[in-house]
Amino acid sequence: MSTALWIDATAGVAGDMLLGALLDAGADLAYVRRCVAAVHPDVDVVVSSTTRHRLAATKATVVDRTTGHAADEPHEHEHPHDHEHPHDHEHHHHHQPHRPWREVRALLAAADLPDAVRDRAQRTFEVLARAEGRVHGVGPEDVEFHEVGALDAIGDVVGCCAALVSLAPARVTCSTVTVGYGEQVLGAHGRVPIPGPAVLNIATAAEVPITGGPVAMETATPTGVALVAALADGYGPLPTMTATASGLGAGTRDPERVANVVRVVLGRVRDDQAPVQVLLETNVDDLDPRLWPGVLAELMAAGAADAWLTPILMKKGRPGHTLAILCDSADRAAMVSIVAASTTAIGVRETAVSKHLVDRELVMVEVEGHAVAVKVARRGGRVVNVQPEFRDVEAYATAAGLPLKQAMARAVAAADGLWLVSAGPAVPGPVRS
Repeated sequence: MSTALWIDATAGVAGDMLLGALLDAGADLAYVRRCVAAVHPDVDVVVSSTTRHRLAATKATVVDRTTGHAADEPHEHEHPHDHEHPHDHEHHHHHQPHRPWREVRALLAAADLPDAVRDRAQRTFEVLARAEGRVHGVGPEDVEFHEVGALDAIGDVVGCCAALVSLAPARVTCSTVTVGYGEQVLGAHGRVPIPGPAVLNIATAAEVPITGGPVAMETATPTGVALVAALADGYGPLPTMTATASGLGAGTRDPERVANVVRVVLGRVRDDQAPVQVLLETNVDDLDPRLWPGVLAELMAAGAADAWLTPILMKKGRPGHTLAILCDSADRAAMVSIVAASTTAIGVRETAVSKHLVDRELVMVEVEGHAVAVKVARRGGRVVNVQPEFRDVEAYATAAGLPLKQAMARAVAAADGLWLVSAGPAVPGPVRS
């Protein structure tokens, strides 16, 4: 069994809300405070109990005692529009000094932080720097953070990273992030649509799934989305788990139409649980068939777990093929790009699928002086399949001057004793699919 953590961002996400949720789920507050204070001794985390839509939640506020400023203070500038802002925005503290990304990085590097916390915090600010750089047309090194460069905002990020390290999940996943809709005022930028440019750039670069609605307000902040992008290993609905803890983190505001909370769920997952992959499919009836082998080879070289063709009869009686690709979620964009560039397909279907795998290992056997790898598959400790690797059998047949079917028969005979071998470490050999 291993531990997994799921972030529920269906109501949006902000840094202080995620921190509150992680603390509510059992993260070590003393550890979080030590890490935040390592950035600056006058930065602290204040925690209180509250409710949002009658849901009990934890409110976490990172405070810079040198300025009396908190990371989640309300806006100080006026909005000439009447929609609500439920979350805590990083663009409102005009009195805060600018701090370049390189200075933030140096501050984190100099702080007495555990490497696991420092690495996650630096990764989060790297995501923010790249996003802000694209907004302003400059490189990440030239980005100057405004509000997110303030000590309390840095503490917000460090606090979330420390809380996550405290909970120590083996894997972190997140739901689709709800970003709201409408428009907002971003200081000198004037009116901009929701999601704001930084949020959209982060989601685009990190492939964070986002959705609009359900209310005309900003529900995801750049810091919140950057934390998700930096900390999550994948995205999707709540995974199958035995839940052991959950937490709700509250934002500052309490709008009427949405519970302003982030939720996290911590639980145990079976290590043999079927992994989720993506099945991509497209139907093609107008590609020169001589090109298909190259397409399949290109997909496999790019990281597909498998790729295959199925003959089909399409509309108007045209013969065609269904191209199917099995891959990890993180690789789907690369696979779609290959399909678009190397075939005549103009669309790709996507389905989440689970794989049930058997344990397998490669064992080397000797066939008349030639080494042949044999794949041994086990389920529940029992051998269920023994199969010589075809490429090794082919090489043996060529070297021995034998017909391929005869070489295969001899390899199968040499491997026959492996049906009785108990589970144990594999004899070192080449790993093949």
